[in-house]
Amino acid sequence: RSFLWSGLPFYVMEASCLELALEGERLCKVGDFKGGAAFFEAAVELGTEDLKTLSAIYSQLGNAYFYLKEYAKALEYHRHDLTLARTIGDRIGEGKASGNLGNTLKVLGRYDEAVMFCQRHLDISREQGDKVGEARALYNIGNVLHAKGKQQVWGCTQDPGDLSPDVRDTLQRATQFYEMNLSLVKELGDKAAQGRAFGNLGNTHYLLGNFVEAIKFHRERLSIAKEFGDKAAERRAYSNLGNALIFLGQFHTATEYYRKTLQLSHQLKDQVMEAQACYSLGNTYTLLQEYDRAIDYHLKHLLIAQELSDRVGEGRACWSLGNAYVSLGNHRQALHYSRKHLEISREIGDRNGELTARMNVEQLMAALGMTEGDLSSCGSEFEAQGARPKFNKRSSTGNVDLWKYTSEKVTQPCLCPACLICLQQAGSPLPIMSVTEILGNIGRDPSDEDCFFDLLSKFQSSRMDDQRCNLNEQQKWEKRQAATAPLSQDPCSLISSPQTEEFFDLIASSQSRRLDDQRASVGNLPGLRITQNNLGHLRGEADPQEPSDDFFNMLIKCQSSRIDDQRCSPPDPGPRAPTVPDEDFFSLIQRVQAKRMDEQRVFLPSDEQDETNSDPATPPSGDSS
Repeated sequence: RSFLWSGLPFYVMEASCLELALEGERLCKVGDFKGGAAFFEAAVELGTEDLKTLSAIYSQLGNAYFYLKEYAKALEYHRHDLTLARTIGDRIGEGKASGNLGNTLKVLGRYDEAVMFCQRHLDISREQGDKVGEARALYNIGNVLHAKGKQQVWGCTQDPGDLSPDVRDTLQRATQFYEMNLSLVKELGDKAAQGRAFGNLGNTHYLLGNFVEAIKFHRERLSIAKEFGDKAAERRAYSNLGNALIFLGQFHTATEYYRKTLQLSHQLKDQVMEAQACYSLGNTYTLLQEYDRAIDYHLKHLLIAQELSDRVGEGRACWSLGNAYVSLGNHRQALHYSRKHLEISREIGDRNGELTARMNVEQLMAALGMTEGDLSSCGSEFEAQGARPKFNKRSSTGNVDLWKYTSEKVTQPCLCPACLICLQQAGSPLPIMSVTEILGNIGRDPSDEDCFFDLLSKFQSSRMDDQRCNLNEQQKWEKRQAATAPLSQDPCSLISSPQTEEFFDLIASSQSRRLDDQRASVGNLPGLRITQNNLGHLRGEADPQEPSDDFFNMLIKCQSSRIDDQRCSPPDPGPRAPTVPDEDFFSLIQRVQAKRMDEQRVFLPSDEQDETNSDPATPPSGDSS
């Protein structure tokens, strides 16, 4: 048979399923996950009657798709692996499949389900006396809880350590599992696993506001990374140490760690992390009031952000450069970067950034005595001086028309999500109307509090009619029923009528088929050849057993998350900036260091304003025990 994957044909006429699987495993070990997945898929299509071999193929194929970030396929094959392992009574295999499912669900943000499967892995590993599996399960549970807590922290505005009780509880549970994992891997003598545990303990204590504890764990992580020559882990440790030291007010020491982070990122040719290090150094030197050095690093960050097409990162860099130039008294250059920040904020839909940039532009124009007509000459004069790199590295003319009307006009509102798509597919231009024009069409004052409902009724009237029933047909049907029904019949007697019983029997038979469709059946597993040799091992079909209470408890936990799937999702936090560190980091710095950061903002009663302040920053309050 001939198969075609990755654009290269290969023939498996003579190859066995095991040989294809071994080749797939070899390719995955050297990092070629796409090629490995292709061989594993070929092995599944060829099929095998060896249940252990098929289980291993499912597991490795799921892992390959995980690394390829095709998480839906990874979830599918790990579920196949779990079903097969349970069917043949392979407890160790069931535990590993549960752990793989937990890791995949974690990446998908389904944390409660992920914890359930990781806990199943932990229980089976302890039952079987598998210390290595137990350590992995403990680490995975801590990792899931850590990810859940981090997501919750990103969604709140508290200062470091000032967390809501549920977020604090989640992160504290994560530290408990990491500590249990650390104790066990020390017993097993696994130094690499110890390094991972130290690093994650440092990160969770950082989120909890325990910065002294975080520094202690990150230094342990740094020591092990150096011992193993793991440059990437060493770079992460330096960056994390700098972050924690910032919140303790030790800015000079933080810059040393950030410079080491920058050096290692350059050695590793990791432009994203190099840009993040420059961003962190620029902000730290701003806190130290060394504005010339801050500008150097922000310009480096800006260049990398432009090269990587990170518009959010460009906006952050321009914002920071504007503040730094204001502090140096160079208001004309500050105005240029503030205008660029305003332009980018409009383009990417950053409302808060747009308001801040607009305020800065207005204050700088007032300080310079400029008007709107002077802005074009200001920009050309500035670029002629050669004080900054040109931003026109890539054309953005296609985006100008999208944002230049943002503050004045909106697209015609319609609550049908498909209508704009339909217009675009039909090649029709999207109508642009002002709010006043839209409301004027229905004859209402825009200030009227009821105008929204009139607008809703106007655009949704046809859709609402689609939901209505035809009263004429309904009335005809009721008359026919009334004519054929005995006048003395009690409506309540319909419940016990034979026709009603038949109706419920019909529902039961129809729904039973739907329930059966959702049951796991080994006959549906891809690549499984059922023969006389393996039929006796397929316990799920040969010997059906009554489900235990544990099964129903697990089912309740698993199905509870399906209710949440129907809920309204939170608002989109907006585009992420790869060249900017986690948004929680310097936004927290701005709150903790509010007094010092305010000195960098635009406040221009005169050009000769004294902005120096040598008072040391007050360390943020937080539990450092």
